[in-house]
Parts: sequence; structure tokens; C-alpha cells
Amino acid sequence: MFRTLLLSTALLSAVPAIAREAANPAPGSPQTGAATPAQSPADSVASIVDSEFPAYDANNDDQLDKAEFSRWMIALKDQEMKSSGQKLAATDVTTWADGAFNTADTDKNTAISKPELISYLSGGTA
Repeated sequence: MFRTLLLSTALLSAVPAIAREAANPAPGSPQTGAATPAQSPADSVASIVDSEFPAYDANNDDQLDKAEFSRWMIALKDQEMKSSGQKLAATDVTTWADGAFNTADTDKNTAISKPELISYLSGGTA
């Protein structure tokens, strides 16, 4: 569900900017018949991961260990719960984050790379 929230947030944040550009082209800019297409969901996720990854990669090794990954996923889960009104016990959230880590770590090296995270958050479509 947080994947859906993340993708929805990324897409919703892109829509107003695209709409403004389409409605108010810059003076002197050539008019085109078609608007610029929005980013694909996987591209939106990749953009968010690229911008947020350094904040969670505490040791700057370009990977997330279980603690770093869990901190990020728990923050996302907290946002999801606040927006949906859903409540989960802290132990349930921790169990969920552990399962998310095991699922995202596709090469089973006990670390999550950017490509693994993008794939996981994109539902395996990246």
C-alpha cells in the first residue's frame, strides 16, 4: 500500500507543474500541439529514491543496511498511516519493515542498492 502512496504522491506532485506549463506557456516560446508527457511511475520512483537515498544512507556506502532501510520504510509507513487513519502497533510495523527488507534484497547480500529499492518501490517493474 505504501508503494501506491509513494507513486500517487510522485504523480500528484508532477501534475500541477505540468498543468501550469500547459496552461501558461512562456512568452516567446513556440507553441506545440502536444504537451510533454509525464514521467512514468518507475521514473518518478527513481527520482524520489535518487533525491532521498543520501538522507538514509548514513554511512555513505551507496547501499542501505537493514537499519537504514527500516528507518526509511517506517517513515513511509508512518506517512501512510497518518494519511489513511490506519493504526498499527510498533511491533507490527517493525515486522512489516523486516519483511520489506527481505523482499527488496533480491541478491540476498544483506544490503539494498538503489536499483533494488527502485524495483521494490515500483512493484518490481523497474
